[in-house]
Amino acid sequence: MGIVVSQSIKNTLTTYLGFGVGAINVLFLFTNFISDVYFGLITFIFSTANVMMPLMAFGVHNTIIKFYSSFKTRQSQNSFLTMMLILPLVVILPFGLIGYVAFDTISNWLTKENPIIEDYILLIYISAIAFAYFEIFYAWSRVQMQSVLGNFMKELFHRIATTILLFCLYFEMLNVDQLIYSIVGVYIIRLVVMALYAFSIRRPVFKFTKLLGIRNILNYSALIIIAGSVANVILEIDKFMLGHYIQIENVAYYGVAIYIASVIGVPSRAMHQITSPLTAKLLNEKDMIELKNLYQKSSLNLFIVSGLIFLLIVLNINELYHLIPEKFSGGLLIVILIGVAKLTDNLLGNNNAILFNSDYYRMVLLLGALLVIVTVVLNTLFIPAFGINGAAYATFISVMFYNLSKVLFVKHSFKMQPFTKATLSMLLLIVLCFFIFYFWDFPFHPVINIGLKSLMVSFIYGYVVYYFKISKIVNSLLDRFLRRN
Repeated sequence: MGIVVSQSIKNTLTTYLGFGVGAINVLFLFTNFISDVYFGLITFIFSTANVMMPLMAFGVHNTIIKFYSSFKTRQSQNSFLTMMLILPLVVILPFGLIGYVAFDTISNWLTKENPIIEDYILLIYISAIAFAYFEIFYAWSRVQMQSVLGNFMKELFHRIATTILLFCLYFEMLNVDQLIYSIVGVYIIRLVVMALYAFSIRRPVFKFTKLLGIRNILNYSALIIIAGSVANVILEIDKFMLGHYIQIENVAYYGVAIYIASVIGVPSRAMHQITSPLTAKLLNEKDMIELKNLYQKSSLNLFIVSGLIFLLIVLNINELYHLIPEKFSGGLLIVILIGVAKLTDNLLGNNNAILFNSDYYRMVLLLGALLVIVTVVLNTLFIPAFGINGAAYATFISVMFYNLSKVLFVKHSFKMQPFTKATLSMLLLIVLCFFIFYFWDFPFHPVINIGLKSLMVSFIYGYVVYYFKISKIVNSLLDRFLRRN
C-alpha cells in the first residue's frame, strides 16, 4: 500500500485544493459576477460535454488501464498505445458529421425550453473531445504509476484559470460570451499539457503490428463505453435534464448544491487514480489475497476520510447557505441526499476498479445500462413533479441501487466484500456525531460558527478513530504528523 498511500495523499491534497478553488468559483464568484441564466448555461454546456465524454473516448481511458500491464514487450506496448490514440476517432469523426448534417434537429431538441443554448452547441462537442483525450493521456501516465501531475491538471489547473477569467469578467476585460469561449480554451490547453507530459513519461512510438487478443480489446472498449459512462451519467445527466425540462437558471441553483455534496467524493477520486492500475495488475497476476486486502483497506480508509467530510458539510450546511445569495440556498435536501450517495461510493473502495478490470466487465455494462435507464426514467418523472429536488431523488435512488448491485456481484463472483467490523464502528461514529452536533449552533457569525463546529467535530472524530486504532494506515499517518509537530 506504500505507493497507494503516497500518491493518494498527494492526489487528495491536490484535489481538495482544486475543490477549494472551485468552491470559491461556484459559491461566490459565479453567483455574484454572472447572471443566473448564464451560470446555468455554463453548467449545462460542460455537464452535457461530460456526459458525452466516455462515448467520444470510445472507452479507451479504461481500456489502457485494464490491458496495458498484460503486454510485456516494448513493441506490443507501442502497438497497443498507438491503437488507443486512434480508436476514439471512430466515434468522434462520424459524430461530428452527424452533428453537422442534423444540426437543426439537434438544436431544436436542445433549445426547446432554453433558446440561449443554440449559439453554444458546437462548444459542447469541442469540450467533449477535449475531455475525452485528456482522460486518455491521463490514463497513459497512470499506467506508468505517475498520477500526481495529471491529477493537478484534472482537479486544479482549470479551476484556477476559471477564477482568473471570472475576475477578468468582473473588471470588464471580458464579456460573458468571451468568458464561455475562454473556459473552453482552458480545457484545450489542459489537454495539450497532459499530452506533452504523458509523452515525456513514455515517448510514443507509432507501431501498427498485429496485437494478440485484439478482439478482446476492441470488445472491451466498445462495451465499457456504457459502463464507464455510468459515473458521468449519474453526476451530469440530472443537470442536462433540468435544462431540458425547466428554466436554465435552476441548473445553477442545483449545481451549487451538487458541488457542495461532491466534495465528499474527493477521496475516492484521488485514490482511484492509483488503485485502478494496481487493481488491474493484481487481477492480471491473479493475486486474489492481495486484491481482497486492497479492497478492504481502500474501503475502510475512504470511509474514514469521507465520513469526516460528510459530517463537516451536513453539520455546517445551514451556516454555509447564510454566506451565499439567498436564491441559491434551497438545496439543503439535495446536499444531504447526494452526500449520502457519495459516502456510499467511498464505502465501496476500489470496487469499480475490480469490475472494470476483470473478466466480468460485461456485467458492469448490464448494470450500467440498467442504471442509465433507471436514472433517465426517474428524472423524467421526478423533475416535472418536484423540480430540482426531483433530480436529487432520482440520483439518490439510482446510486444506491447501483452500489448495492456492485457489492453483491463482487461478493458472488470473487468471494470477497469490502466491509469489516471496523466499518460498523465507523458507521456508528458518523451517526452519533451527526445527531449530537446537527442541532447545535453557536450564536456568532456563520464563518466563526463553521470554524468552531468543524474543529470540535474533527477533534472528537479523529480522537476516536486514533484511540480505538480503527485503521492502521490512519494511525500511522497521524503518528508521523504528530512526530513532525
